[in-house]
Amino acid sequence: MRFLYMPLALCLLARLGNAQVATDSVSAPAPGLSRTTAEKPKKSLFAPSDKPSFIPVPIAFYQQETGFAAGAAILPVWRFGTDTTVRKSNARLIAWYSQEKQSTIQLTHTIFTPGEKFFFTGELSRYDQKLFYYGVGNDNSKDNESDLAYTLIIFDQKAMKRVAPNLFAGVRYRFTNTTDIEPQGNADNGGTNYFTRDPRISARERQDTRISGVGPAVLFDGRDNVLATYRGSFVDAHMLFNGDGIGSDYKFTRYQVDARHFRPLFGSNNTILALNYLGSFHSGTVPFRELGGLGANLGGALYNNAGLMRGLYETRFRDRQMMTFQAEIRQKLFWRIDGAVFAGAGQVGYKLSDYAFDQTRYAGGAGLRFRFNRRDRLNIRLDYAGGTDTAPSIYFAVGEAF
Repeated sequence: MRFLYMPLALCLLARLGNAQVATDSVSAPAPGLSRTTAEKPKKSLFAPSDKPSFIPVPIAFYQQETGFAAGAAILPVWRFGTDTTVRKSNARLIAWYSQEKQSTIQLTHTIFTPGEKFFFTGELSRYDQKLFYYGVGNDNSKDNESDLAYTLIIFDQKAMKRVAPNLFAGVRYRFTNTTDIEPQGNADNGGTNYFTRDPRISARERQDTRISGVGPAVLFDGRDNVLATYRGSFVDAHMLFNGDGIGSDYKFTRYQVDARHFRPLFGSNNTILALNYLGSFHSGTVPFRELGGLGANLGGALYNNAGLMRGLYETRFRDRQMMTFQAEIRQKLFWRIDGAVFAGAGQVGYKLSDYAFDQTRYAGGAGLRFRFNRRDRLNIRLDYAGGTDTAPSIYFAVGEAF
């Protein structure tokens, strides 16, 4: 998604980021009462320094499809209990409304229970907006750019149990409901809207579509911090079986692996190398909204809240088989400001045998990070990036791209 972001006052963000929930104090018992008869303090789920904050952060931006938009984000980070070896949980609630009457409400979460015995991650979102549609395949044309509006509801949840240190296994369920699908206007080249004539799109896909899938999931998560990692590895693999037996309009299977590695360079945490590979592969009949897509920047649970190939427009290239690799160097600069440079390469195809080296798609750019919450490494990022058949744009988001 392309953004022209109006930056907030950094001093305001710094004050919000430093805001802490006051610790509960235990007053002395009233005269004549012993501590055994005085009211006992209630036991908290959180250590005093790890209580979540629900202070909203304002956001504002402009993009070609929506016009000006404004909203707010709530970004609580917390740890259950007092065991500091348990990694912190976090949630992200973002809501905005645009002058073109488009809107997004997105709630994502990553939760480690006490002792990291269980791990939960997922998303509950509603999108009502318009995006550009270019077609299915690795060689679609910018001339086909067409406006496509729809409403999308997503419920995605993984529930996993720890089976070994940093290793979790469990089940994933994902439900999407796409309604009010409406091609608007003509294509960029003056022809009819390409969504109405794309040979890779069936008449059924142009109607309301409900997808429901369930399957096994395995996760290795050795990251030191899930919001802005300095060191460690992450590997998430899952299969989703979608079919009419669980309420899906289409029958297909998704096989997906997401692998990440992080390491400091030059002997300190001031410079971090971050690497990410993601492959999403499908069999069966896959509707256009469920295809793997290069340039996925909306975030959400499908790609573990990652932005894939910043610089490419949202799902600029989409098809049944997708692979992408991206690398980023994150550099500490001064105060709460960090910098980053990044690049990515990827390809989509109907079959893996369709891949060709000279058909690789590229994207890259650079950006700044503002450490909104220094204690928990929660960053707000602003990136400038471009890619294959996509003009450079500004991207604003909460949290690192991966």
